[in-house]
Amino acid sequence: MPRPTRRALFATFGAVTALPCLAPAQATAQAVLEARAGAIVITQPWSRAAMRGGSGAAFLTLRNTGATPDRLLGASTPAAGRVELHSMVRDGEVMRMREQPAIDLPPGQQVVLRPGGLHVMLLGLTQPLDRGATVPLTLRFERAGEVTVQVAVQAAGAAGMPAAGGAHGHAH
Repeated sequence: MPRPTRRALFATFGAVTALPCLAPAQATAQAVLEARAGAIVITQPWSRAAMRGGSGAAFLTLRNTGATPDRLLGASTPAAGRVELHSMVRDGEVMRMREQPAIDLPPGQQVVLRPGGLHVMLLGLTQPLDRGATVPLTLRFERAGEVTVQVAVQAAGAAGMPAAGGAHGHAH
């Protein structure tokens, strides 16, 4: 068996010692992408970049893993003066936003908040939503209580969270 070169030994050592560093980074990324409040699992909270003083929206997926219904009653964030639950409805040829008193979460079902549909509206932004930043968003549920998630800010025109491995906010 040939004896390994010094360069090969250093390359192997570097790769092996770097492996423990990868696990915490993946765990941190996962923590941003998923949270739990009772039977409600919240995944992929994200927003588009927006300017201070303007408005923005937060999008996420809510999955009720329990046997009883729950409802999202509201949300809050230090990044906005006011937070409302909204839906988009077609009024003739025009899409209009409507404030919702709550969002129903049937047992065993998933509700996706996305552009053009249900969303969390952030009004009077107290800070800019800068691409690559995260913003805390506290969700208040009727049964599950409160939970704070970190909303990952994407590019202004983003359609959603990047696919796994594309955490930079753009596709490769």
